[in-house]
Amino acid sequence: MDRKGFELKTFGMPWYLACAIALIAIFGAMTGALSADLAGSFVLMLSIGLICNEIGERIPFWNSYIGGGLVLTFLVSAFLFTYNIIPEKYAEGMTMIMDDADFLSFFIIFLITGSILSLDRKLLLRSFAGYIPAIFGGLIGSALFGIIAGFLFGKSPVDVVLRYVLPVMGGGNGAGAVPLSQIFETVTGEPAATYYSFAITILTIANIFAILTAAILNKIGNVKTSWTGDGATLIRKGGDFATEDKKVSVSMKDLGAAFFLAIGFYALGRLFAVTILPTIFGTPIHQFAYMIIFVAVAAGLGIIPDNIRAASKKLQSFFTNNLILVIMVGVGVDTNIIELAKALTLGNVVIALAIVIGAIIGSALVGYAVGFYPIDSAITAGLCMANRGGSGDLAVLGASKRMPLMAYAQLSSRLGGGIVLIIASVLFGAFLK
Repeated sequence: MDRKGFELKTFGMPWYLACAIALIAIFGAMTGALSADLAGSFVLMLSIGLICNEIGERIPFWNSYIGGGLVLTFLVSAFLFTYNIIPEKYAEGMTMIMDDADFLSFFIIFLITGSILSLDRKLLLRSFAGYIPAIFGGLIGSALFGIIAGFLFGKSPVDVVLRYVLPVMGGGNGAGAVPLSQIFETVTGEPAATYYSFAITILTIANIFAILTAAILNKIGNVKTSWTGDGATLIRKGGDFATEDKKVSVSMKDLGAAFFLAIGFYALGRLFAVTILPTIFGTPIHQFAYMIIFVAVAAGLGIIPDNIRAASKKLQSFFTNNLILVIMVGVGVDTNIIELAKALTLGNVVIALAIVIGAIIGSALVGYAVGFYPIDSAITAGLCMANRGGSGDLAVLGASKRMPLMAYAQLSSRLGGGIVLIIASVLFGAFLK
């Protein structure tokens, strides 16, 4: 048999070359020789991620139902940094990339632009029109299932909704748990930390369940193929995509234009979110929510040339295929395994799981009713509401192998999160004053 059939490649290169680079980076970090700047942190994060991803994708059952290499990368990274196995200066370097430089937002910018511009205009309008009902389906389902689970542990429906459902479905930490705790403080006069400390605990548990169930839904989709599409569209009757084919060729200049276009849309979103229209009816609007709107309008009007649309899709693929491991390691750095383990009480776990399952079922049923594939609707309108925002979206879409759906995931985290804040303002005023 041809030896080429046995050639194992990792990260697009022969396995021995990839392993050599990873070992050099890790040895450099253990000896302190590796720098903790952008280049040093990147090579170390990719090396950790590459090794964990290759192992995770080859462990039976884990690779199909637990999330594969991405989830293993997250857990191993959290373990390494919780117990200071990786020197502190490299943890600080990675924190600099994720927090100070905000590489997560940089990553999401290109996913949003590529995923929206890759859609046919008619398909785009149809999918966005049905998405808000799917989000409400997930919210209602999560509340119903959460309340039912709460009864098992003596929790009142009001307590479950205010302290469990709202933080889980609120769009993550910065866009959800933090403003929710501020609303709590304003209404009750109690310190925001009183609400936040519990909210972030429940959100973290639900985020893990969202990732795990995303992997399970992907497996179900492989068996029940009529329940899902190609991983890039929600509508059951699809349309055309802006791909590089015989009709549209993409040059290096086109990629540069797509890069500039994406960060330009981000700048426009920031301009509206910070200066022009920061709130609507008193609710802060995230820059990504504005960005999605503007990219969708530009795509709907057909003002973006086909070659730039195709280049945006190609740029999106580059980020999702090559840099997602950096994100997963970075998220692991911010996760304390010990604190997470302390929060894993039976009641918290069961209620959080019930909320996630309710979000899946509610968004799947409503999504199907408006013409979506139920699995893809459950992942984006359900699970991407029940996770930790941007990083959670990436983990959920990565585990379910549906990265092209990032624009919808961000709609859940940003627009859906805004809806939750409005609901919270009403409910807190009604029940906590």
